[in-house]
Amino acid sequence: MTISLQQLKYFIEVAKIGSINQAAEILYITQPSLSKSIKDIEIEVGLPLLQRSSKGISLTAEGTEFLGYARQVVEQSDLLEARWLDKKPSRKLCAISTQHYAFAVNAFVNMVKKTESQGIDEYEYTLREARTYEIIEDVKALRSELGILYKNSYNANVIDKILKENRLTFHSLFLAEPHIFVSSTNPLADRQFVSLEDLEKFPRLSYEQGEHNSFYFSEEILSTVYAKKDIKVGDRATIFNLMIGLNGYTISTGIVSQDLNGDNIVAIPLAVDDNIEIGWISLNDFQLTRQAELYIKELEEIVHPFDIRESKKNSDD
Repeated sequence: MTISLQQLKYFIEVAKIGSINQAAEILYITQPSLSKSIKDIEIEVGLPLLQRSSKGISLTAEGTEFLGYARQVVEQSDLLEARWLDKKPSRKLCAISTQHYAFAVNAFVNMVKKTESQGIDEYEYTLREARTYEIIEDVKALRSELGILYKNSYNANVIDKILKENRLTFHSLFLAEPHIFVSSTNPLADRQFVSLEDLEKFPRLSYEQGEHNSFYFSEEILSTVYAKKDIKVGDRATIFNLMIGLNGYTISTGIVSQDLNGDNIVAIPLAVDDNIEIGWISLNDFQLTRQAELYIKELEEIVHPFDIRESKKNSDD
């Protein structure tokens, strides 16, 4: 017995949905037929690929690796049929989880535009702006192919340990100098740089992390530094509104998106001895789809000019 292309498509759908019953409904086949198809795959490879529990279906370590290869095979089949048999490509899928970065949204917009320029008019993309713990869980469970988060001198050891325990790899994108984001009408907006003392009378804005509210999961550096005025928010729209309405500030990478935010928000260097390393995480040895690879390429093009490692390299040359 061999594994058919149809079986691979079934397996991909089950892994995506996390439920045999729901996947069967979407695929328009019976639940027993789908269960048998998945079981036949496991018999063929001689390994359990799915863990079944009362909470649903999840991938084993071998199942995660198998899924990566299955996606590659189906993707290559689609390309072959589209090129030589004049068949319409399958619906493109891609899911990404990220901390609250405008450049991550910019890259997503560029990726979608590139997709459409290639004549692909059917796709299902997901972009989740999520809490740090949720990003790690999304990628671990393959709800997202990749996640975007930051590390610095304070949280790196803890984040690296958590990633290793969950079979995740951190791929560095760029190293940034800390900046504050403020409204263009803020009294500090014209400064060439600001210090922590300059910020004392302004509200500090940061993203709340829910039940996993550890300083190590904070999206902002210097989260352990006391602030007399401290406001937690849940989304980027709110944080930008509070920058304008309350003259608040948040600490981030310094990449401002005028396409998304106009000229209302400005970035000012923060005079502290620390850096922010932004990267994307993925499951170890997991093969990304072409769409995820395209997204990473768009990310790299946006953030490259802000990588202080490149600036240092150029100055050394």
